[in-house]
Amino acid sequence: MLKLGLKPLKRNKRKYSSYKGTVGKIADNLIERDFNADKPNKKWYTDVTEFNLRGEKIYLSPILDGFNGEIISYNTSKSPNLEQINDMLNKAFDNKDLEGLIFHSDQGWQYQHQSYQQRLKNKGIRQSICLEKEIVWIMA
Repeated sequence: MLKLGLKPLKRNKRKYSSYKGTVGKIADNLIERDFNADKPNKKWYTDVTEFNLRGEKIYLSPILDGFNGEIISYNTSKSPNLEQINDMLNKAFDNKDLEGLIFHSDQGWQYQHQSYQQRLKNKGIRQSICLEKEIVWIMA
C-alpha cells in the first residue's frame, strides 16, 4: 500500500462506555455469571453498544433473554440517551407478566437512573448490576 502512496485510514480506537461516574452499589449482582435460564423471561441482559456506520455513530440497546438468546426488544439511536432505553423497555414490557424476572446490566448511567429503576420495580423485576465496568455478552 505504501508503494502506491496509499495510507491506511486512522480510526478512533475509543470504545463507547456508558459509565460516567463513581462506582456505586445500585443493585446486587444477582446473576453471578450464571447466565443461563431454565424458562423464558427469567433472566434478561442489556447493554448499549456503539457502532460506526459509514462514519456515523449509532447506538444499539438490545434486551437478550438468557433462556434461548432471543432478542426481546431493541432500539437504535444516534445518541445514547434515556429515551432510547425507555423505548426499548416499552417494547419489552408490552403485555408481558414479568414478575420475578432478573434484569442484568452494567453500571451505565442509564441503569442507575431513578426512572429506570422505578420502571423495573413497578413491573416486579429485580435489577442486577455487574460490578465490573463492562458486561460480557453470552450468546447461546
